[in-house]
Amino acid sequence: MKLAFFEVEPWQKQYLKKRLKGQDIKFFENELTPKNVTKIKDVEILAVFIYSEINKEILDKLPKLKFIITRSTGFDHVDIKECKSRRIKASNVPYYGENTVAEHALGLMIALSKKLPRAVNQARKGDFDIEGLEGRDIKGKTLGVIGCGHIGQHLLKIAKAMEMKRLVSTRTHKPSLAKKLGFRYVSLNELLKKSDIISLHCPLTEKTRHLINMKNIKHIKKGAFLVNTARGGLIQTNALIYALDKEILAGAALDVLEEEEDLKQERHLSTRKLSKQERKILKQNHQLLKDRDVLITPHTAFYTREAMQRILDTTIENIRSSGRKNRIV
Repeated sequence: MKLAFFEVEPWQKQYLKKRLKGQDIKFFENELTPKNVTKIKDVEILAVFIYSEINKEILDKLPKLKFIITRSTGFDHVDIKECKSRRIKASNVPYYGENTVAEHALGLMIALSKKLPRAVNQARKGDFDIEGLEGRDIKGKTLGVIGCGHIGQHLLKIAKAMEMKRLVSTRTHKPSLAKKLGFRYVSLNELLKKSDIISLHCPLTEKTRHLINMKNIKHIKKGAFLVNTARGGLIQTNALIYALDKEILAGAALDVLEEEEDLKQERHLSTRKLSKQERKILKQNHQLLKDRDVLITPHTAFYTREAMQRILDTTIENIRSSGRKNRIV
């Protein structure tokens, strides 16, 4: 079988080569694009990460492709419908970073609550005046978790240890889980109204796109914090900016941004014509980057050596099982 891996770091390449001996494999550090897809035209198994968009244009150029593996939990960058019509199997890595992402979300919450970035930057300049640096306790505050999968559940466990009150809004209710972890299920609007900190942990689908929007952003408890370590498209960017400008939100911490691929690849924008809406969002993202009440990390919530190794191990397992495990198509 001919395999191709994209978005692979040098250490990952060595790890994979050692455990997939005898396989015909090509490795690429960059994401898969219409320009470099010609280098793998006869590939049968394709392994990508979140920045490689697998659409009809890409699939048209891979006539021998049988199996796609995304080394991520989310798979909104893979055209599942198109894969299904071509009988191309696809799999993901459903569990690898529940503690990893939850820990990052907690770190962002603490950073916002204690104004850590501002305090650190001020101290670096030799300014030790504490004016404007008063923070907030986490203990006793209400955490609202939207999405209660493995990551959301892990965050709820941490929050319980920190003596936080916990509300959950999710599609499927499991009373036994709520009793075990000590949280309460509520509607999305009730969660927005009562939470001091809101943390997003749901996948991006057509139903969840702009889950936080101009219609419901006004329901958020005044002075709350919003944290997103899931997908940028869950939040309507102009609604977020509105809430910050109107001081509905006291701050936001974002590991993901709407249309973040364009922000990441801005140096290449001259080669691709963006829509009016994409350019508007890109401009708004730059506005968020400059806002002192907004903390942004470059999609690194998942990024620890331990989590990366778990991803690779599951990917290898998916290859060896020919997609029977963790199959999404």
